[in-house]
Amino acid sequence: MKPYFSQAKTEIKLALTQGESLLVTIGIPVIALLGLSITKALPLPRGISSATSFLVPGTMTLAIMATGMVSTSIATGVERSYGVLKRLGTTPLGRSSLLAAKITSILVVEIIQLAVLAIVGLLLGWHPLGNWATFVVAALLATAGFSGLGLLMAGTMKSEVIIGAANGIYLVLLFIGGMIIPLSSLPSALETFARLLPAAALSDALYHSMGAGGGVPVWAWLNLVVWAIFAPLLAAKTFRWEQ
Repeated sequence: MKPYFSQAKTEIKLALTQGESLLVTIGIPVIALLGLSITKALPLPRGISSATSFLVPGTMTLAIMATGMVSTSIATGVERSYGVLKRLGTTPLGRSSLLAAKITSILVVEIIQLAVLAIVGLLLGWHPLGNWATFVVAALLATAGFSGLGLLMAGTMKSEVIIGAANGIYLVLLFIGGMIIPLSSLPSALETFARLLPAAALSDALYHSMGAGGGVPVWAWLNLVVWAIFAPLLAAKTFRWEQ
């Protein structure tokens, strides 16, 4: 466990000192929340009159996805291309401990992101329902799933490919993941496909736990659990220290 704790401390320190990366991962969800709340141009789920009840959980999903998948895949891919991970591979750290340390640092960044978004949401008139246990469990499961996807790309693709792949997937999930457009507003075939992806499951879980009330659908829990288990396992199994 000592190599893990040492690496986790290093990863957290690096994450919190990368000002430009923090600005992007925190700034984009905040700008999206402010802009979409003010314009009121997007459709809302049935029975919801407050845009913030839908947009705060949605932008929180966006933040978790951006940090867990996009930032992690690009940063780790760069480390791999420059031989940083190759040197770590000669230490007792091991692949599993390295991936666990990176997921730990992701959680720290996400806590900051979610706190900022919650404060902005409250200033915009958001009234959270307070089902915090559901919120925390869903966020943890999604973090594992998105981090697994990010580390899967980082450990198997070249760094120049990762940038395009990560941002492309990010944009697709942004529009079909229920974050800014309700799943019910999508064509039925696209909605069915979206429900297989972790973004839709997380946005639905956070929406019900903190935005609209009601129980989180079974499909969302199953989705989050499957991605949380298999994405990190696949990342650990296929991860290569060097290109």
